[in-house]
Amino acid sequence: MPDATRHLTLANGLQLTLRHAPHLKRSAAALRVHAGSHDAPSRWPGLAHFLEHLFFLGTSRFPLDDGLMRYVQALGGQVNASTRERTTDFFFEVPPGALAGGLERLCQMLAEPDLGIERQRREREVIHAEFIAWSRNPQAQQQFALLQSAAPGHPLGAFHAGNRHTLALQDPAFQQALGGFHQRFYQGGQVTLSLCGPQSLDELESLGRQHAKLFATGERVPQPLPPPLSATDTHLLFSHENLPAGAEQALELLIACLGDSRPGTWLGALRQRGWLQGFKAETLYAFAGQSLWHIDLKLSEDASVEEAAALLQGWFGFIRQADPWQLNAEFELLQQSRERSASALELARRDSAGQPFSGLDTQGLQALRALLEGLPGREHGHWQLPAVDPLLLADLPAARPQPLPAALKVSDQLPGARQYAALYLRWHVPSPLRQRLHAQLERALQPLQERCERVSVQLQFSAAGEYWQLRCTGLPAAVLRTVEQALALMLEPPAGSWLPCSTQPPALIPIRALLKQLPDAVLGARPAPVPACNLTQTHLDNLWQQTSWHGLAAGFDDTALNALGTVLQHCPGQGSAPGPLPAWSNRRWQHAEVPGSEHALLLFCPLPAAMEAAGRLLAQLLQGPVYQRLRVELQLGYAIFSTFRQVEGVGGLLFGVQSPHASQVQILDHLLTLLRRGVTLAPTARQALAGQFDEAAMGNAEVAEWAWQTYLATQPGRLDALRRSILKTRQTDLDQLLSHLLDTGSPWLCLANAAAPDASWLGSTP
Repeated sequence: MPDATRHLTLANGLQLTLRHAPHLKRSAAALRVHAGSHDAPSRWPGLAHFLEHLFFLGTSRFPLDDGLMRYVQALGGQVNASTRERTTDFFFEVPPGALAGGLERLCQMLAEPDLGIERQRREREVIHAEFIAWSRNPQAQQQFALLQSAAPGHPLGAFHAGNRHTLALQDPAFQQALGGFHQRFYQGGQVTLSLCGPQSLDELESLGRQHAKLFATGERVPQPLPPPLSATDTHLLFSHENLPAGAEQALELLIACLGDSRPGTWLGALRQRGWLQGFKAETLYAFAGQSLWHIDLKLSEDASVEEAAALLQGWFGFIRQADPWQLNAEFELLQQSRERSASALELARRDSAGQPFSGLDTQGLQALRALLEGLPGREHGHWQLPAVDPLLLADLPAARPQPLPAALKVSDQLPGARQYAALYLRWHVPSPLRQRLHAQLERALQPLQERCERVSVQLQFSAAGEYWQLRCTGLPAAVLRTVEQALALMLEPPAGSWLPCSTQPPALIPIRALLKQLPDAVLGARPAPVPACNLTQTHLDNLWQQTSWHGLAAGFDDTALNALGTVLQHCPGQGSAPGPLPAWSNRRWQHAEVPGSEHALLLFCPLPAAMEAAGRLLAQLLQGPVYQRLRVELQLGYAIFSTFRQVEGVGGLLFGVQSPHASQVQILDHLLTLLRRGVTLAPTARQALAGQFDEAAMGNAEVAEWAWQTYLATQPGRLDALRRSILKTRQTDLDQLLSHLLDTGSPWLCLANAAAPDASWLGSTP
């Protein structure tokens, strides 16, 4: 059943977009203000971004502890905001029953913010910490340089993030500009509000009307037209002027064509030559008929950059001559697939931007023609449009049913009616060649992963310790076809996968690099010598002979399970049961070599399975105090979080901090001080947390991941049992858990980008 939509203009000028999507479990709101960093006075770079931050610090009606961020986080939802060049977006996703409370807080904080000078001083330091991290990030600096080269004299080439020096809080002119920007742009005529969820259109409309009326009445403020973009001097950066309406979706179609790496396409031609190492295309800017977009192409060292450019122009020339209706037909299937797989938050954000998942209409096809005419084209290369990707087909693959392997467990925690399937396969790989062969299989799977990304299927192949893991999620038919192809590639990779690869993945900021290394650290894995040899198919065949596997399937109905049995007949390795969980009885400090100069630390406190409910409740109660103390009061940095996390089947509390000035030991001391303060069990906390583990309210991916982690923990876990345990948790249970965590005999893992200090870091209970 397709979603139903409704569009309204309220009396105050606000545009209200509603989407009734009965298949969704959650609801979302996305509010777009049609003003961004380019609309702020040029004298005060970063003013628009700064204002976005200030909104989240609470108001007299909803102070910080009860503001939007804490409200959403307490419900296990998502919340964020983004300041772009000509727009600012605010968005959140929560269980349906909490949409009203979230919407009330969102509208109130934007319409009636508290812009007190003290909170401005504190938040300016957070902005400055972000600026420092941005200035040290190679990818961010590369993009900034790209914009400057493409847009001299255009606002795109200027600095808009803000820092301690551009946000002159003491200057009355700055304060006047800040208040004036809010008054001018944060009114009804400037706002588009999108609501999406399983509620009826009438219910969504009632909520929208009730809370959106808080915005003052106004009209759309004309945004000044920017100066022309310069002609770009690189063949991978493209600028356009005077494009007609519909150009953003037309560019989305073009990028979808460019991202197809099957034979007959541009990327297919590069891969056939052994040149393709990585590809990404994205829109950098779109406003008032202007568009700037970029192709980030990574080629092998022996590739000819000139020939790759010539082939791109040949592909553009071919697409220009192709039947636009044929191009649009597959694009429409792609969009339908993306819409079926999209979350409430994704749908609401697309609606608020006026870009729903759909094919091009007549206006969009005209915009596509104008877009293609503005691109360099020539006759070069041999091209063809690939057939519709089988991964887009909704029917199950035809095959003779086979019984499921004994090594596969089927979870009933995710009903088949959800039309979302998840398959986890995990191999124990004792071979010393596993690290090198994992890299070969990653390369073999890359083209399939690219196809999956296009059609909204998630395919991940990861390694931790002595384990390899394949995870595939999406519509059941697509998962079955994907896994069948993935296993074939893992058994016998194509010849090109054995060639050496010189491309390095982009560097992550320190805290994200630590998170990537966390599974290895939890398993206690240490780097081992890797034998030097030229890898061949024989090495892989021998590895599979030594390997055992087990897995979990969730979300498949009986018919799909029959088809899955056929697919898994070709699963490499020998079937087995999960092994014992990693365990340690002491406190460990592990030094991780990661790029970046800022200090970063992860503190992981594993808990016995019997303490999971109390651990999750404690983590929920600590979120607010950790954010308040470390980010708002101490201003340690902007990358700060606390949560309950299951890692390799081990559940525990996880704290993460990245700071430009506080050392790792100082960060740890701040965290321990907070733990020693204790927590108070709020009356509604247990019910709110228990509600997050109702399958009907959880995201499908979250249900599947919880089932998998519980399976790895060899616990017969059920969501209803976890909910009951949470509801039974008392203050004394939390106090005992805190005492357990602070006791020197409890295990910890400190993963940090610094060497271990002296033994004083172990701490003790006061």
